[in-house]
Parts: sequence; C-alpha cells; structure tokens
Amino acid sequence: MYRVAARPAPPFVLALRRLPQPRLTSLGGGLFAAAVMFLLGCLDWLLFDGSPAVYGVLFLPVSAVTALWVRPADLVSAPISVPIAFAFGIVPIAGGSGGIGGQAMAVVTALALHAGWLYGGTLVAGVIASVRKVRLMGRRRGPRPAGPPPPGPGSSPRR
Repeated sequence: MYRVAARPAPPFVLALRRLPQPRLTSLGGGLFAAAVMFLLGCLDWLLFDGSPAVYGVLFLPVSAVTALWVRPADLVSAPISVPIAFAFGIVPIAGGSGGIGGQAMAVVTALALHAGWLYGGTLVAGVIASVRKVRLMGRRRGPRPAGPPPPGPGSSPRR
C-alpha cells in the first residue's frame, strides 16, 4: 500500500485550532449571541454614535462564532438564534423617543432598514451550521466493510 504524506496545515488553520472550542447548548448559544450583540450595540452607541454599518459588520463574526460554538446536537438553533440576537442588540442604537411605543417603532424601523445585515449574518450562521452537519454525517458514516453484508434478523444461514 502507498501512504500519502500528510501536508502541514496552513498557519491560518493552526491559529484557528488554538482558539477555544466551547460547545454551547441551543439556549447557551442564543444567550451568548444576544449578550454579545447587546454589548456591541451599547459600545457602538457610545463610540460611533449608533452607526448601523459598524453594528452590522460586527454582527457577522458573532454569527459565525455562534454557529461554530454550538454543540453538534443543537446545530439547527444557530441560524434561529442569531436574528433574535440582532434584534435584541439593535435596541441601544435604534434611537426612538416617546416611551415604549416610540422605542418599539424605532427598533422595527431599524430592523427593516438594516435587513441586509440581518440576512447576511443569518446566512453565515446557516452555511456554517450546514457544513458542520454535513461533515458530522460524513464522519458518522465512515468506511464500509468490503465483504458481504452480515445476515440480518430473521434470516437463516444457507447450507
């Protein structure tokens, strides 16, 4: 048999392997994304006067990290929880005045105006979760044995 020599991994891959690899539940992933986006929304409001572009750009890596850190059993929750986190985090930068109703209208308006960032982050989380799921299914499948299949239940051996 011939052996294929293993190539060294690129430096980017080695750097990614050194990052922490927490495994969040679906609830943990949603809470993580919501807390980080709210914190980033507050920082955006303080430092950049509530710039929606800065908030949107920061949403993309949070979506990716959330999809990477969710447990394999909860992969379907990542594309669901990141849009909720986007909506929760946009509250500080939405503006709005006039009480709860004015704030709610400002949040709805901000969500409508910046739906591109929302869709982009959701797409990032969905693609990462899908790729992880396909790789997980491929790993579970594994190589098949070359011989005939073993007899199933209820089959009698041939004589």
